[in-house]
Amino acid sequence: MAELKTKKTELSVDAFLKTIAEPQKQKDAFALMTLMEKATKAKAKMWGGAIVGFGDKRLKYESGRELDWFVMGFSPRKQNFALYIPGTVGKQQDLLKKLGKHKTGKGCLYITRLEDVDLAVLKDIIQNGL
Repeated sequence: MAELKTKKTELSVDAFLKTIAEPQKQKDAFALMTLMEKATKAKAKMWGGAIVGFGDKRLKYESGRELDWFVMGFSPRKQNFALYIPGTVGKQQDLLKKLGKHKTGKGCLYITRLEDVDLAVLKDIIQNGL
């Protein structure tokens, strides 16, 4: 079985977020970090080279495979932010309808800018993901 490449590291979250070239995107990344730290009551940690994760949990698959992962997190990608919030896509459709401009993937919520979404609704989505 292949080893998971995305693991918690000791890299600096602040240093990583400061590498975001676009000033507004960098500001949004720090705002997301604050929102998720408040909700999870966990300090931001780097997972791999591009994911900011909060908290720790042990995932167990039906196959018997186990791995360490974060409770929730985000990645500031070039085009958008990928938010990894448990249960968002499957269980929070009513809130997603109120959120504003976004897309969803299999287990991710994608937003381009925080100004495109209702922050109160995003806070509820984050809180409900816990």
